[in-house]
Amino acid sequence: MREKKRRLKALEEDERVLVGNKVSEGHVNYAAAYYMLTGIRVSVSRCNAKVDHELTDEDFSARHKLAFDISGNELIPSSKYDFKFKDYSPWVFRHLRELFKLDPADYLMSLTSKYIVSELSSPGKSGSFFYFSRDYRFIIKTIHHSEHKMLRKILKDYYYHVKNNPDTLISQFYGLHRVKLPFGKKIHFIVMNNLFPPHHDLHRTYDLKGSSLGREFVPKHSSSSSHVLKDINWLKNNESLKLGPVKAKKFIDQLEKDVALLKRLNIMDYSLLIGIHDKKVGDSKRQSLYMFEPDTSGMNASALRKAVNSTSPTEVNTVDLLADTFGQRDLYFYNDDGGFQATDANNEPLTEIYYLGVIDCLTPYTFYKRVETFWKGLSHTRSTISAIPAVEYGDRFFHFMKRVIKKESGQDNDHNNHNTAGDASREPLMSNIE
Repeated sequence: MREKKRRLKALEEDERVLVGNKVSEGHVNYAAAYYMLTGIRVSVSRCNAKVDHELTDEDFSARHKLAFDISGNELIPSSKYDFKFKDYSPWVFRHLRELFKLDPADYLMSLTSKYIVSELSSPGKSGSFFYFSRDYRFIIKTIHHSEHKMLRKILKDYYYHVKNNPDTLISQFYGLHRVKLPFGKKIHFIVMNNLFPPHHDLHRTYDLKGSSLGREFVPKHSSSSSHVLKDINWLKNNESLKLGPVKAKKFIDQLEKDVALLKRLNIMDYSLLIGIHDKKVGDSKRQSLYMFEPDTSGMNASALRKAVNSTSPTEVNTVDLLADTFGQRDLYFYNDDGGFQATDANNEPLTEIYYLGVIDCLTPYTFYKRVETFWKGLSHTRSTISAIPAVEYGDRFFHFMKRVIKKESGQDNDHNNHNTAGDASREPLMSNIE
C-alpha cells in the first residue's frame, strides 16, 4: 500500500507544472514542441561533435537544413512526425553559449531530456508563444519573421558585444531556428535565458521603458504580485533598486554600454525587466517542472556528455536530471542566488534579490514606427510615448534607469535617501502622471 501511494503521489507530481499549461499528447501545440526540441537536440549535438574553429564571416550567415521523417538515416534519427528544421549560424551560437558559460550537455539535458512541459496560457502582446525548459532555465520564444531577420542582421555586432562585455544585461540568445510543418507553415523561434528563478517567489515584477503613455497596470484584484507592473506603478509605489557604490557603478556602466549598442543598431522599444524577491517575506512551496517524455531509453549525464562530443551526436536520449543550481555564477548580474542582490552603503548584502535584464531587443525604428511616432505625437507629448527614434529612446531609457537606483549612503539617512531617490526618478514622468 505504501508503494502504491508513493507511485500515485509521483504520478500526481508528474502532472503538475510550475507555470502555464502542460504540453502533452492531445495538446494543440504538442507537435510544434516536438518539432522544436527534436531539431534542437540533433542540430546542437552535431555542431558540438565537431572540432571547434575560429569564427568566419560565413559562420554568421550559415544556414543548415535537416529533414526529419519516420524512417531516419545514418545522420538524422527517425522522428514520429515528418518536418523540416533549419539551424541558423550554429557555430556562432555555439560560441555564444560558451561565452555565457553554458555546458553543452547541460543545455541539451535541460531542453530535451524529457522535452518541454509548459507554455503560457496565452501569447504575449507581440503574439509570440513562450515555452519553458524542464528546469525553468531556458525559454523558447516564437518570433515574427521580421524579428528573425533583425537578429541575423545584428548577430555579428551582438556576438562581439557579448565577447567584450561578458556581463551584458541584454537578453542572452542561445540559438535561432526554424521549423517547417508538412502543410507549409513556418515557425521561427529563439532559445534564450529565463531571468526569473524556479526556486524563489517574485514578490514584485516590473517592466520599465522610461515612458508613461499606456505604462500603468491596474490590477482587477487587490493583490498584484503575480502581475507585471510598469513605469507609472514603479513611481507610484516609490520603488528603487537599492545598490551600494560598487554595484551601482557596475550596473550603470554596463547598462550604458548596452544602450550604446542598441542605439547604434537602431533598436528601440526594449525594456528593463525586474523581478524582486525579498528574503524577509520568504517563499511559498514551489513545485518542480515536469515534462512529457518521449519513448526512448535512459542515459546518465556522463553518457549524454559523451554523446554530445562523440562522432555519433544523434545519440541523445532521455535522462532524468534536474539542474542542481540556478543562475550563472561566473556572470556578475546572475551571481547572487541566480540574481543581483541589493547592498547597503558598505556594499553589504540586503534582503532583496533582483532578477533583471534588458529584453525585447529586436525592434528596429522603421518607417512604420515613424508613422506611429507622428500619429501618437499629435495627441500626446513626445516624451511620453514609446515609439521614438532609437537614439532618443536610448537616451531617455538610460536617463530613467539611472534614477531608479537608490544609492545607499547609510542607515541613519535611509528614509531621506528613499524619498530623494523617489523624487528624482519621478522627474521625467511625474507631470504626465499627474
